[in-house]
Amino acid sequence: MKVIRGIPPSLPRTPCALTIGNFDGVHLGHQSLLKQLHDVAQQQDLQTCLLTFEPHPKEFFDPKNAPTRILSLRDKLAALKETNIDLVVVEHFNANFARKTADEFVRDILVNGLNTKHVVIGDDFHYGSKRTGNIETLRAAGDQYGFAVHALETIQDSRNNRISSTAVRTALKNGSLTQAKELLGRPYIISGHVIHGKKLGRTLGFPTLNLALSGKLHQRPPAMTGIFVVQVHGLGKDPLPAVASLGYRPTVEDAGRVLLETHIFDFNQEVYGRVIQVEFLKKLRDEAKYSDLTSLQAAIESDAIAARQYFRT
Repeated sequence: MKVIRGIPPSLPRTPCALTIGNFDGVHLGHQSLLKQLHDVAQQQDLQTCLLTFEPHPKEFFDPKNAPTRILSLRDKLAALKETNIDLVVVEHFNANFARKTADEFVRDILVNGLNTKHVVIGDDFHYGSKRTGNIETLRAAGDQYGFAVHALETIQDSRNNRISSTAVRTALKNGSLTQAKELLGRPYIISGHVIHGKKLGRTLGFPTLNLALSGKLHQRPPAMTGIFVVQVHGLGKDPLPAVASLGYRPTVEDAGRVLLETHIFDFNQEVYGRVIQVEFLKKLRDEAKYSDLTSLQAAIESDAIAARQYFRT
């Protein structure tokens, strides 16, 4: 999978089958759409192309009320790589881009920029300044410029509920990791570089790997917070059992920024700078603020016992 930031003039104009959206979570609904995209591309001998935006348009227009991100851009691209897309274009969403009319969006991006021959999108798709473009106007533009449009209906789960990024966020917020896994089609994972922390965990007898969460996951409220049973990928052949805290560390910091701290059982290697993936298996409890470090240490010990028990059963 090739990833480019924006559409440079020198981009080879290989005809493509294109889909457009934020794809936050890359859930089963997204995966179904991408399967259709692959089918179309194969039938018409086109490359597959996905156009996404950074930041999310709602983060640009209304950052305080924008939806919580499920995945960082790095994790979204990792999930998209598993779908075998040929080309992902990450378009910087800024004031200039937001001013593009629906006609300009089609002409500049779809036609002149990406040489689009077929578009596969969801049935609620809108585009252009003030979201004036819709399925009908896109089909009319396709007739003008020579590309086809295929709109997919909403994908539902086994209980006939709509599979959406909103549904994934709700499951994560409620600590329903099993439901989130069903919607995503894979476990929920956060990746990041291991960075130096304040070494408090080591003082309490539970050294942690501190992750530098990328982009908006670090700056805005996460999809979920709490204490979790996890396993860590990227430090060996097999995943390593661990317990993790995702949140604001209210007892010792409460600095308004999100931290992911992971204590791997029976592990004492120095791995600063490495990128690891933390896979969330079960939520143990919500974050809590303790009156002193002794109480915090007792809570961590209890969490570690519960997590070890999870891996034994």
